[in-house]
Amino acid sequence: MQHCLNAVLIRDTDNEVTRKHWLMHATSERGHRLQCSRPSSRLPIYGLTDGKPCWHRNVETFRNSAKLKLMLTTGHTGAMLTSIKLPIVIRAEINLVLVVVTALGLLSRLYGINFPKAVVFDEVYYGQFVSLYTKQVFFIDESGPPLGHMILAFGAYLGGFDGNFIWNRIGAEYSSNVPVWSLRLIPALAGSLCVPLCYLLVVELGYSHLTALGAALLFLMENSLIVQSRFMLLESVLIFFLLLAVVSYLRFHNAQSGSPVRLAWLVLTGVTCACAVGVKYMGLFTYFLLLGLAAVHTWQLIGDRALSNGVVLMQVVTRFLALVVLPLLLYLGFFYVHLNLLYRSGPHDQMMSSAFQASLEGGLARITQGQPLEVAYGSQVTLRSVSSKPIPCWLHSHKANYPIRYENGRGSSHQQQVTCYPFKDVNNWWIIKDPGRQDLVVSSPPRPVRHGDVVQLLHGMTSRLLNTHDVAAPMSPHAQEVSGYIDFNVSMPAQNLWKVDIANREAEQDVWKTILSEVRLIHINTSAVLKLSGSSLPEWGYRQLEVVGDKIYKGYQPSGVWNVEEHRYGRSLEQRERELELHSPTHIDINRNLTFIAKFLELQWKMLTVKHEDSEHKYSSSPLEWITMNTNIAYWLHPASNAQIHLIGNFVTWTLANLALAVYVLLFLSYLLRRRRKIEDIPEATWCQLLQAGVVCAGGWAVNYLPFFMMEKTLFLYHYLPALTFQILLIPVVLEHLHTHMLRCASLRRALHGVVLAGLSSVYLSFRTFSPLTYGQPELSAEQLASLRWRDSWDILFRRR
Repeated sequence: MQHCLNAVLIRDTDNEVTRKHWLMHATSERGHRLQCSRPSSRLPIYGLTDGKPCWHRNVETFRNSAKLKLMLTTGHTGAMLTSIKLPIVIRAEINLVLVVVTALGLLSRLYGINFPKAVVFDEVYYGQFVSLYTKQVFFIDESGPPLGHMILAFGAYLGGFDGNFIWNRIGAEYSSNVPVWSLRLIPALAGSLCVPLCYLLVVELGYSHLTALGAALLFLMENSLIVQSRFMLLESVLIFFLLLAVVSYLRFHNAQSGSPVRLAWLVLTGVTCACAVGVKYMGLFTYFLLLGLAAVHTWQLIGDRALSNGVVLMQVVTRFLALVVLPLLLYLGFFYVHLNLLYRSGPHDQMMSSAFQASLEGGLARITQGQPLEVAYGSQVTLRSVSSKPIPCWLHSHKANYPIRYENGRGSSHQQQVTCYPFKDVNNWWIIKDPGRQDLVVSSPPRPVRHGDVVQLLHGMTSRLLNTHDVAAPMSPHAQEVSGYIDFNVSMPAQNLWKVDIANREAEQDVWKTILSEVRLIHINTSAVLKLSGSSLPEWGYRQLEVVGDKIYKGYQPSGVWNVEEHRYGRSLEQRERELELHSPTHIDINRNLTFIAKFLELQWKMLTVKHEDSEHKYSSSPLEWITMNTNIAYWLHPASNAQIHLIGNFVTWTLANLALAVYVLLFLSYLLRRRRKIEDIPEATWCQLLQAGVVCAGGWAVNYLPFFMMEKTLFLYHYLPALTFQILLIPVVLEHLHTHMLRCASLRRALHGVVLAGLSSVYLSFRTFSPLTYGQPELSAEQLASLRWRDSWDILFRRR
């Protein structure tokens, strides 16, 4: 028996559901044919039997779109495999429209990206992090996760950037060692690829290729998106991952069940969602939108009685792993790479804990290397506040007393000041003393201090014991004053006993450890907790931070927790020798490294909680100003001419996008109410299509725009660009719906065609009009610049000659 096995796979990217057809035929020597097939059509299938052509059943020809046809033919004779012929033929029909819009996207974003050779707006911000990356120096950026910075740093790496450039002002000319083209390449490529992604997204929503072409052209000619793509900024990278995530999920949803390609699209969705969040936290908005859409689809899947319980369970678990677990693991992976790359001490070290700082090469690690691990009686230590608000600081005292009376008339103890000082200083050293002994040196063997032990803290340079009593603190009268005790013989006894309470202990007898232990010092007499109040003292306190005894302290508060940062075992008996000893480094080598998870959790917490004070910016704006583009941003101004670059959008596109959103909302509400009254104006399939387009486009606009009304941070027009991207996609979607389902009359449809052509022409003219402000060239005259000020609120500068 001779056999001819044929397999045909056809992928339809049009608005019909993807179909796969597999046909198998067996032909005997006498020409009798056995067949096992799922025929659906008219396309001839070609195969070989012993090298001779044989024709089999047909498969339906789909509409004009990209199709992939794979034909495999194998032949064998009997049980003996005498010859194997595997001609593999691949025929690919390329969508030229998709190729053209991709090429136009690349041209519009990559053209002249090395101009200007000067720092443009937020390049001054991202450039600092790129330089730190190239030098592998640790930093913390509270605005977002590290993937975006790593992507920009990769562009710098490709260009051979050594990180040596001072990013101190916008407009500074780049030196010869800065590869401008390479630094801006990846954001430009990301922005370019967004154009074909818009095309594919509209196709996956079930709309025609003509409608998809309209979406791509509108995105292509949006001036604000072009500007944001051409410089070392992250919005274009974020938008690329958002669009790719949506396209991938729609491809997965539309694909035929059981296809391995379908699973690949689902995995790609999870990967791109993680990348979007890894670039900026704004990516969470679209990620949650996709999770909601996937949850609805999964709920519908669970209700499908045609599927077995095992299939349903497998589908649910697969989606959970791909859309929840995989993004979480990738997010952790971004930080793992980030922390492994940046292993050197840097300018942001002091924001982190002592343990974190000690894990970095140089900086505190150089100072603390070789310190004893266990704090013992006689240990000389510096105590750092775990809280970094308002700034990191160390428990400190100096030879200055509290004033007898404060400005408000209240009295003090006039004892020695105890403060928290934000700089390393010899007056930050304290000695852990056993209250029952006079020794100030570590015994042999050392006697470790444990949780629950009572100790005294002696200031190393002045020999005053840390004290608190029932006297109001200078800046926080509800709390107790903390002082270095001086006996003035005025019926004010010493109260200088403190209980060691290790907050992160693992056992009740835990030893107080250098750097690792977080300790509360509880006053024995009053139960007050030694705490950083955060207030600054007046001139008499040298503007240092106030330390108080808090009697109402409850729970875990970082301001009331301290850790030993620098530590040595005291060996000197005399005060003068001890003072010299406090200035000398330690030499005992003990290695202690934080785990990745500990470092990740601390870094993530700092990124979410430590915020720099937001200051007013000349070009900051409110979300209400974004919709109508009442504001702009001057990105770059030539120092000697009128050449300049502004973040200004295509005014016509923004207007059409707002109009399309309003029309969609009206259509949705109208259909919803009429369907409630059992009046169905459109088929069920069209309603579902319109609903899904609304979730993706209108929902994408809403989730990327409305949250900014609740944010207390300095906002700029570029924050609106992800929302604008989804809003632009609504324009062709609404137009096709009106054309297909609302306008029944041919004359009305022809009129709509005219309106669409006029709209596209206006979009193009607006794009060309503002392109000198988009690309920075050609230079315009003062009169021409003045004519581009379409709104009085726009800040367009020019020099009159």
